[in-house]
Amino acid sequence: MDPTDLASAFVAARAGQTQLAVAAKLLRMNADSAQSVVKLLEAGQANIDQLANVAAGIGGNLDVSV
Repeated sequence: MDPTDLASAFVAARAGQTQLAVAAKLLRMNADSAQSVVKLLEAGQANIDQLANVAAGIGGNLDVSV
């Protein structure tokens, strides 16, 4: 085997390792993002549940003029 072939194989292996590391990082970021969305949705649901017992018409006549 030629030394040039060994060097190019080594470079290709290193590039493959880098690609795998980047892909793993992106997957972790995607999973963290999905987890954040789930937490946000759960918090929104908790807030809606608290407002479920509010009397009818509350907030209906809100004056937002300055």
